[in-house]
Amino acid sequence: MSNPNTFKASFNRPNLYYEILPKTSQVDNDIIRFVKKNEGKSGIIYCLSRKRVESLAQILQVNGIKAVPYHAGLDSKTRSQHQDMFLMEDIDVVVATIAFGMGIDKPDVRFVIHHDMPKSIESYYQETGRAGRDGGEGHCLAYYAYKDIEKLEKFMSGKPVAEQEIGYALLQEVVALAETSVSRRKFILHYFGEQFDNTTGAGGDMDDNVRNPKAQIEAMDAVKTLLSIVTLTKEKYKIKDLVKVIVGEENALINSHKTNTQPFFGDGKDKNTAFWTALVRQVLVKGLIRKEIESYGLVKMTATGKEFLEHPKSFLMTEDHNYEDSELASSYVAPKSQADETLLRLLKDLRKSNANSLKVPPFAIFQDASLEDMALKYPISIEELQNIHGVGEGKARRYGHDFIDLIKNYVEENDVVRVDDLIIKSTGSNSSLKLFIIQSVDRKLPLNDIADAKGMDIPDFIKELESIVFSGTKLNINYWIDEIFDEDQQKEIHDYFMESDSDAIEAAIEEFDGDYDDEELRLYRIKFMSEVAN
Repeated sequence: MSNPNTFKASFNRPNLYYEILPKTSQVDNDIIRFVKKNEGKSGIIYCLSRKRVESLAQILQVNGIKAVPYHAGLDSKTRSQHQDMFLMEDIDVVVATIAFGMGIDKPDVRFVIHHDMPKSIESYYQETGRAGRDGGEGHCLAYYAYKDIEKLEKFMSGKPVAEQEIGYALLQEVVALAETSVSRRKFILHYFGEQFDNTTGAGGDMDDNVRNPKAQIEAMDAVKTLLSIVTLTKEKYKIKDLVKVIVGEENALINSHKTNTQPFFGDGKDKNTAFWTALVRQVLVKGLIRKEIESYGLVKMTATGKEFLEHPKSFLMTEDHNYEDSELASSYVAPKSQADETLLRLLKDLRKSNANSLKVPPFAIFQDASLEDMALKYPISIEELQNIHGVGEGKARRYGHDFIDLIKNYVEENDVVRVDDLIIKSTGSNSSLKLFIIQSVDRKLPLNDIADAKGMDIPDFIKELESIVFSGTKLNINYWIDEIFDEDQQKEIHDYFMESDSDAIEAAIEEFDGDYDDEELRLYRIKFMSEVAN
C-alpha cells in the first residue's frame, strides 16, 4: 500500500487493575479465597497446561464455586456447552488454557487470573483485556514464580535457534513486567510504544506498584556507568550480557569480543546483577536506551541517553520485587487473611512442649506451615484439622487433640468469629496416585521406576512422597536409602534432624557444607519423618 493512513488507538485500559503476587504452594487456596470474595462475578482463570486446568476446576467445584474447565482436549460439544454456560451465567468461572477467550463476547468479565505467567506480554495484554470490556470493574491478577519461566524456557529447547532467541527475549519481558517496581500499566504501554504519565493518564493508580510504591534511591552515578558501558561496548550486547559486562562476569560471547580485557569491564561490580538488571529496565522505560527488536534485543543509546551522559541529572530508581525471597513467599497470605500471631505463638509453645515429652523435634509433630494455617482457619474438630495444609487423617488423630482443645478455648475466650470459607477442601483427584506410590514402595520397587511409571520427574515425585509422609502416612523407603547412604552417613543425618529445631533443607545443606545435595537430604528427611513422626 502506498502512503496509507494509519489509525492507532491507545493501548490503555484505564478500568483494569493490574496486580502480580508471588506464587507459593498455597496458590490454589489463594485463588479460591479471591473467587469467594468476588462471589457472583464472572471470571476467567488461565493455566498453561490442560492437566492443571482440569485439577483447578475440580478444586473450585469441591469448594462450592460454579466453575468448568475449557481446553482444546475437550470434544467440541463440551467446549461449546461450557462456553454457553459461561455466557448465560449458569456458571461463574471458566478455568482455561489460552484456547478459550479468542471469540468470547462477554462484556462483564470482572476478573482474569493467571495461575501461570503467559509466554509474552502480547499474550498477557490480550488475555487480561478480556476483563471489563463494558468499562466496569476489571481485576487482572497474576501469580509469578521464576521457576515457571524456567519451565517455559525448557519447552523451547528443541526449536530452531532463531525461534528460541525470540521466545527467550519475549519471556525476559514477562520476567521484567513481574519483577519491576515501576507502574505495570506504564511498563505495558511503553512495551507497545506508547508513553504514559501516571499522574495525568487515565487509570494511573490502577496498579499494585503505584498503590504500594517501594522506596526510591538516587542512581545518577549508576546510570552514568550503565550508559558509558553501552557506548564503550559499541552497543553490541543484549541486557543479560550487558549486565555481565558491568559486574565483570565473563562468558563465551564477552570473551570473543575481548570485552573482558577492557579497563571498564566490571566497573559496576560493587552492586549485584539484580540491581543492574532493574536499573536497565527503568532506564529503558525512561527512554535513555532502547532495545532493537530486529537484532533480537541489542541495547542501543537514544538521543536522550546521550544528552544525559553529557549533562547528568538526578535519576530516582525503585528496587525490583524479589519473588525468590523466601520470607516474602512464605509470609504471603491472601489479603485480609492474616494468621493470628497470638494463637500462632501459643501453638508453637504447645508443639515444643509436646515434642519434648515425646522426645522428637517440633517439626515432626506439625510443620510451621501447618501451624500458620491453623492460626488462620481456627479448626476446632479433628475433621476440620484434616483440611489444614500438610495434615492428613493419621497426623490429625495422632497429634491433633491437644491443638484442637487449645484452639477451641482460644476461640471462646477471644470471641473469634470463624469464617467458614477459609476452610479449603482438597479434592481426591490425586488419591489414586498416592495409593499407587504407597503400594509400589511396599513392594520395594526402585523409586525412579515408580516415578517413570507415572511420567514424573524425580523432584516432583519426591514432592509427592513428602506430601504423603508429612500428612501422617508411614512410608518405608529404607531399601532405597540404604543404596544411597552408608551407615555412618545415615547416623550423621539422623542426628542432625533429631537435634534441629527446623527441617529446612537449605539449613541442612549449609550444616553439611554441601556434602549432600537437595535431593539426597529430602529423601532422608522422608525416612526420618516416617520413622520419628509417624
